Amino acid sequence: MLLYASQRLVLSVVIVMVAVSILTLMLHVVPGDPAVMILGPRATPELIEQTREAMGLDKPLPVQIVTFFGNILRGDLGQDVFTGREVSQIVFEQLPYTLILISISILWAAVLGIALGCYSALRRNTWLDTLTGVLSVGTISIPAFVMALYSVLVFAVWLQWLPAIGAGEGFWDGVTHLILPSFAIGVSWVGYVSRIVRASMLEVMGQPHVRMARAYGLPDRWITRSHILKIAVQPAVTLIGTGVAHLFSAAVFVEVIFARPGIGALIVQAVNERNYPIVLGAVLVTTGIIVLATLISDLVIAWLDPRQREDM
Repeated sequence: MLLYASQRLVLSVVIVMVAVSILTLMLHVVPGDPAVMILGPRATPELIEQTREAMGLDKPLPVQIVTFFGNILRGDLGQDVFTGREVSQIVFEQLPYTLILISISILWAAVLGIALGCYSALRRNTWLDTLTGVLSVGTISIPAFVMALYSVLVFAVWLQWLPAIGAGEGFWDGVTHLILPSFAIGVSWVGYVSRIVRASMLEVMGQPHVRMARAYGLPDRWITRSHILKIAVQPAVTLIGTGVAHLFSAAVFVEVIFARPGIGALIVQAVNERNYPIVLGAVLVTTGIIVLATLISDLVIAWLDPRQREDM
């Protein structure tokens, strides 16, 4: 298990480095000079060149990438070009809002999805199984930003049950402000998880060890919990782990629609302002979190099923 974890950790570091390098290349393709965005169109060419030198944009692109990774090793993500504040401080001020939003979305999507998938498998070919399938496919096909817009329209504007703007103040106010955004992000994942759990359970229920357990007269509830569900949830764990990137991308739209603080809204603002240090720092942190979530899901799967680590 330790060897498997070490191999996955090395692979995760390589993925982060490649992702940040590609992002740096893409940022230089985006039209607009960051120095001009900072100084304004009336700035003199000399002042623009001085600003570019201060930001390191006058150096070749490979040198900029190497310099950026060298600064990372020293714990330096750079400075905001507008305020002069540390990028790490700005990013980690906004990151908790996004992490809480995504965590709540994953939590209730996983609980509802596993429960619905388990029920559909145990009651397959009934009208409730059919209804669950229709609802699952329907929610999967709706993008998060569309669900966010209709959630605001129905629950905040028409019914006026829930707030739609901001993150709230205090614990309970913050909880009420989380309901609609987390619903918009997590509702489609209920369908994904329920469908994959149902298909996996039906496959496991036909395995010889399950039939043998039933032949020995073991209780169905014990068989389902100990022999079926433990194996059936593994694809769902993998789905959630690899889907964190999708959740972060959905959070970008949701945070903008609900005017919530967070890493997604920060990236959108930084891209519009050509604030390269903020963009690179924020994407580096989010990429690290995404890779870490994938690593954790792989380790959980390896712990649940030893055959996975034997294949390495």
